[in-house]
Amino acid sequence: MRFLVAFDKFKDALSAGYVCRLASEHLESGLPNVRVSEIPLTDGGEGFCDILTGAVGGRFSSHIVEGPLGQPVDVRIGYVELGLLSSKVRELANLPSEGEVAVLEMASAAGLEQVPEPLRDPWSASTFGVGELVLHAVEDGAAAILLGIGGSATNDLGFGALRALGLRFFDDEDYEIENVCPGAWSGIARISGELPELPPLRIACDVDNPLLGSTGASASYGPQKGLLAEDILQMDSEMARMASMLSDQFGAKKDMLTAPGTGAAGGFGFGLSVACGGCFVEGFPLVSAWLELEEQINDAEIILTGEGRFDSTSLRGKGPGKVLELAHLAGKPVFVLAGSVSEESRREVREVFPRAFLHSIGRPELSLEENLSRTEEFFEQTLQKIVKDKEWTM
Repeated sequence: MRFLVAFDKFKDALSAGYVCRLASEHLESGLPNVRVSEIPLTDGGEGFCDILTGAVGGRFSSHIVEGPLGQPVDVRIGYVELGLLSSKVRELANLPSEGEVAVLEMASAAGLEQVPEPLRDPWSASTFGVGELVLHAVEDGAAAILLGIGGSATNDLGFGALRALGLRFFDDEDYEIENVCPGAWSGIARISGELPELPPLRIACDVDNPLLGSTGASASYGPQKGLLAEDILQMDSEMARMASMLSDQFGAKKDMLTAPGTGAAGGFGFGLSVACGGCFVEGFPLVSAWLELEEQINDAEIILTGEGRFDSTSLRGKGPGKVLELAHLAGKPVFVLAGSVSEESRREVREVFPRAFLHSIGRPELSLEENLSRTEEFFEQTLQKIVKDKEWTM
């Protein structure tokens, strides 16, 4: 019997790779004559570098860069020979055919999980370390850069990264402003400086939020990064002024302000698109092709997937939802194990995916903190029951 386990991370509890290994071990120990394939999923956030680089046998380099609050953090860059990638992957990301592509993960240098909840404050969080990562990739001779921008703690338009790359910011008396976090934006009067020549820069992103407004960076993602509700309009107003100033500096068209995806990662993609010529790439189609997910699903008889919380957003472009779609098209049964499952997603799955089985592993009578601390235990118990009952035969 052939199984495919393709899990995303269980946020604040277990990494995608760890969950896949855990599931594989239980299936192999609980069932005779099974073959299990593992595909950890990533949405461009935590795990993006390790998962993509490891999947094709790439190499890693380690560096220390500045974290979102100025603290030193250890990060890795993955390097993959472009010749090892399929023509489909290179076409999706518009990558060259020779040399190495550097795989960078924004979350490793400016990630939300690096900032304790009481300290989360997008007015003071910076992407400077992400710019340092890009510089390391350039210095190492990368032929292209692929940057996943999920899971960020920042809302700084990428100004921190651009400063690391060489831009300079000045007040109205021509004094240089070194800290260019949003809390300092009101004092910025002009931008100057030169950026180094960069290889093709591809920004992997799955959200289509514009930069500004009710569905923009500040309103949609600011609160989870610590932005107070009463500060959203002020942040949005400051961001509009800074984005216009950056656009003027680089001669960018004003329609970039409303382009889909520019609101991702606190406007980071906007900043690097305008200043560095970065291009957005749809994240999941790229990851799916890179990991040969469709082929693996077609080869398997039973699929297991899941993540920390499975809700309506999971069915709108996230990895486990896409696994459901592909399994449905292939006529394969698929089991979804998640920390919690929303009733809305349960209804939709019942209506659309008749061979899908949803399991909430969490215990509703327990606090979020206790559920998180016991995620592995509850995951194992749920999977053991599925295996014992051979639910795929029901």
